[in-house]
Amino acid sequence: MIVPGNTIMIADDPFTQSYANLIDATYDVVDRIVLNGYFILGQSPGGFRTWWRKLFGGDAELDDTHLMRMAGRFSRRLRGWAEKNHIPVIDKAPGDRTCDIAPKLMPADPNFTGIFAVIVGRAPAPVWEVQRYGNNGINLRRKKPMPWVNHYSFQILDKEWGHVVIKLCGHPPFSAQIALNGHEWVACKARKEGLNFQKEENCFTDVSNAPGLSEIADALCSSSAIGRLEQVCERWIYTCLCFALDFRDQEATQFRYSYSIYQIEFSRNLLFHRGWQMDDVFDSVINRTRAPLRIKTVKKLFGCRPRRKAGRKPKCEVVVDRPVYDLTIFKVHFGRLTLKMYTKGERVLRIEAIAHNTPDLGCGKILSNFPRIVERLKSIMVRFLDVVHGLDASFVDDGTLDSLPLPSGEGSSKIGGIDLNKARMRAVFEAVVALAPSPDGFTAAALATAVQQITGLPYTSRQAAYDLKKLRAKQLVLRIPRSSRYQATSPGLRTIAALSILREKILKPILAAASSSKLEPPRNVATPIDCQYHIVQTHFRDLLSLAGIAA
Repeated sequence: MIVPGNTIMIADDPFTQSYANLIDATYDVVDRIVLNGYFILGQSPGGFRTWWRKLFGGDAELDDTHLMRMAGRFSRRLRGWAEKNHIPVIDKAPGDRTCDIAPKLMPADPNFTGIFAVIVGRAPAPVWEVQRYGNNGINLRRKKPMPWVNHYSFQILDKEWGHVVIKLCGHPPFSAQIALNGHEWVACKARKEGLNFQKEENCFTDVSNAPGLSEIADALCSSSAIGRLEQVCERWIYTCLCFALDFRDQEATQFRYSYSIYQIEFSRNLLFHRGWQMDDVFDSVINRTRAPLRIKTVKKLFGCRPRRKAGRKPKCEVVVDRPVYDLTIFKVHFGRLTLKMYTKGERVLRIEAIAHNTPDLGCGKILSNFPRIVERLKSIMVRFLDVVHGLDASFVDDGTLDSLPLPSGEGSSKIGGIDLNKARMRAVFEAVVALAPSPDGFTAAALATAVQQITGLPYTSRQAAYDLKKLRAKQLVLRIPRSSRYQATSPGLRTIAALSILREKILKPILAAASSSKLEPPRNVATPIDCQYHIVQTHFRDLLSLAGIAA
């Protein structure tokens, strides 16, 4: 628990502030980081031939056979070294996951640093293919389709980053991926500074000094993190590479890796006073946002999750699934960007923004852009929380209901009002709420598609553009500067959600009692909301009867 006297650190987003009285502290952290390591010279045919000549003195032996021999030598050297040093080398079976195997191989010594295991698996890789023609002519190109080759995942314990994974392709130019965990870095740093905390898997469940922990986590979001990331990569990657190229060959050919950011996760963690309070908040948030965000199904998965079929394009979707018995994950997908809200441990609610491929963020992917990428992910996460809060705490300002049907001005033109008695405008409201979490806003075409899905009727982009003018005139939606994309404003989203919820979830079910000759009691298997509807409908019928409106 938080030690009395410490300043309570609560994030300033509207969602967190609305539950501030239930929260001990919050902290933001860059969670999972995956870097790509690549040898720049080896990425082009001419550059690869130049490197090969430095290594062998010429390209007379540059052919597929010698490239395969280099991959075979990598494997033999690695397995011989591992046997000599009693390091396990595990050949992963198809379907097995490295993250499930590695924890079982962790050394018992808490002070251990270095490589403690190597896990070998097959994956596609851009491998060079050599074609010779004429008088010593060489055509160097990538094999298509990409072949499946061995990749070697070096499991490493680092003194500053904890568990580090470097996955190295056995074929030249030996592309690499480095997986790091921000929570591990924060934990290692906190121990050095003497902070007391309890950590369960990948989250802090109790913290003695919340401001101190938050300050450490913030350091991983700043520009100083660039050097830290590069240092940990340089500390281990050339040791792993030495099984393919010894240190002398690395120096002779000037083989140096450059790094780019492939995947990254940014999370906000809310530490609640009590676990049951967290569960109540999260369950109510899901119940109130599921319908407005058009979640069609609730997926309950016990210990496994479905895999997307090869070649199928990623979809924009919202799902609620349960990958383990007591864990609910609320996920929103936008292509290769994902927003998640889920519980961790006994009393931690985590909100994550994940970039599965960082170019989708539009910030570049080289390592020097790390702070910009983190800031972009943070803004997406805050936007998501703003949308959730808008749906969770909807309201209608005084005068809004009366002013909506009145005409408005947009620029120099007069625009008609918003009539919610028309099914088209109700569908537009519903579509705007469903599109609101989109990190880059939405277009008129996307709105038209969403309305068509809701109504099943023709609705064109031109109609969507006209309706968006109405919403902009009422300050419910704004146009993103220098683009043709739109975003719901925070007050506008709360107003839209409130009007939609009042009509669909309150007025319609209650008024249904007035038109029904006989009010059926709830079934034996009834949800609490069904029971409440039945009670309200019963009292409403009695009220109509007393007022002489209903017989």
